[in-house]
Amino acid sequence: MTRPLKIALLIFALGTTQAWAGVFDDEEARRLATDLKIKTEARFDQQGKTLLDLANQMQSQSEEIARLRGQVETLNYELETAKKRQQDFYLDLDTRLRKLEPQVASGAPADPAAAANPPAAADPARENKEYENALNHFKANKYKEAAWAFSAFVQKHPDSSLAPNAQFWLGNAWVAQRNCAKAIDAHSVVTTKYSDSPKAPDSWLAMANCQQEMGNPAAAKRSLETIIAKYPNSPAAGTAREQLKKK
Repeated sequence: MTRPLKIALLIFALGTTQAWAGVFDDEEARRLATDLKIKTEARFDQQGKTLLDLANQMQSQSEEIARLRGQVETLNYELETAKKRQQDFYLDLDTRLRKLEPQVASGAPADPAAAANPPAAADPARENKEYENALNHFKANKYKEAAWAFSAFVQKHPDSSLAPNAQFWLGNAWVAQRNCAKAIDAHSVVTTKYSDSPKAPDSWLAMANCQQEMGNPAAAKRSLETIIAKYPNSPAAGTAREQLKKK
């Protein structure tokens, strides 16, 4: 083979090799680009799925929060309704009992000594009017005015037959104002000074509720147990038993 022919073949071979190398380089680049595209799309798909899952979780949590908020609002409404029914019951009972009290007060005293030495003259009509005015404040949801009026009544008429009731409503007026400390002070007077009053077990119950609200469940439990021990047949004792079952 002549020298010029060898040179020509060598040049042709080199050109062919470079051409194939160029072809392979383009294919490799396309393959790498395709792989990169597939991986990128897969990554985006995964991120999209993750974001979608997070969005679904957030939606579920929002719905759960809305459901729980609805339950809380419903329970608060039911609690306030129950309190209102209880207050209405007490008010009605209070009115009925006061209608009977003048008849009892008008009877002859059982103690002859008391008849011989009567206490300082009282004015039942005036006492009843003052008490009624204070109670009307409470009925109108004017709890500050009611607290002031009942406090003035018990200070002015400590021995009145209406004093235990006035002291009881004084405590309830503080409860209505969310002042549990003063409510407990007021109701504790009923449970000690007027322990024989029909209002005493209800005052114990009010104290237990306030103690629970103030974060003192032990004291609340003792108050509930006291109701059952001292006034086992009272409606408040039935309520106390139910509350103790939940503790």
